[in-house]
Amino acid sequence: MGRYVDGFVLPVPKKNAAKYRKLASKAGKVWRDHGALEYVECMADDVKPGKWTSFPQSVKLKPDEAVWFSWIVYKSRKHRDAVMKKVMADKRLADMMDPKKMPFDAKRMFWGGFKAMVER
Repeated sequence: MGRYVDGFVLPVPKKNAAKYRKLASKAGKVWRDHGALEYVECMADDVKPGKWTSFPQSVKLKPDEAVWFSWIVYKSRKHRDAVMKKVMADKRLADMMDPKKMPFDAKRMFWGGFKAMVER
């Protein structure tokens, strides 16, 4: 059985990059403490708008923002569901769940779960 990955993309105002990185670091620790195999958050470095679609277009990126592309790796979907249940109950994340306090526009974030189909 292949691994399972949660992926997400979001726009973060450049002025909030340090604040978001701190939030992501804390979240990564929580996910890893509950069994996630990997937790990775990446800020766009070489991402240009496309003709039809692109990372910037996907989040309606504004000039003062950067795209973040991130993923969490699990052993399986079942493992992900078990980890996620523990993560959502973890009190260390409570202060990060208020949309008004997030250092980004959560309405333009998107995410999903994926079955790994090729791993080398």
